[in-house]
Amino acid sequence: MKVILRLAWPTTLQCVIASCSWMVLPRLVAETGGTTASAGYQIAVRNVAFFILPARGLSNAAATLVGQNPGTKKTGRAEHSVYLTAQYNALFMGLVMVLFLCFSRPIIRLFSQDDAVIAYGVKSLQILGSGSIFYSIGMVMTQALNGASDTRTPTAINFIGLWLLQIPLAHFLAQGLDWRATGVI
Repeated sequence: MKVILRLAWPTTLQCVIASCSWMVLPRLVAETGGTTASAGYQIAVRNVAFFILPARGLSNAAATLVGQNPGTKKTGRAEHSVYLTAQYNALFMGLVMVLFLCFSRPIIRLFSQDDAVIAYGVKSLQILGSGSIFYSIGMVMTQALNGASDTRTPTAINFIGLWLLQIPLAHFLAQGLDWRATGVI
């Protein structure tokens, strides 16, 4: 039970950190861009969440592949597994990125006919989509560390990346530089 708790509390905290940041950013979009920006942003985020599901599955596979190797003392095989998974994940999310960059308007139009909502949604989907390759590699690396029983490092990375960098930067860009909702995205 002690080992389970040692591994589980940081993993739980990873999810809490991410979920809380996903509540802060939409609020900042709504505060700086109003309901129209909020609607467009939410449509884009939901599309990203849907299209990222296969990438999450591949990332979870990396955790499993890494987790089965320490007992066999085949660290080279674990590293190779992570490398291959990151490549496949980046390839898949590269295709998603192209889809989001080239077809963002038709995708957003499926969910709204309001031109202002569509404009924010298209911009959001393009901005979020442009970073998808990097996000996919990060997911694999995080899950690889989790699979290697190092759950504290990904938790620290989540906290630093989301709460010390992303949220303050979004706030600064949105309000400090007056980029409004675009600064949050």
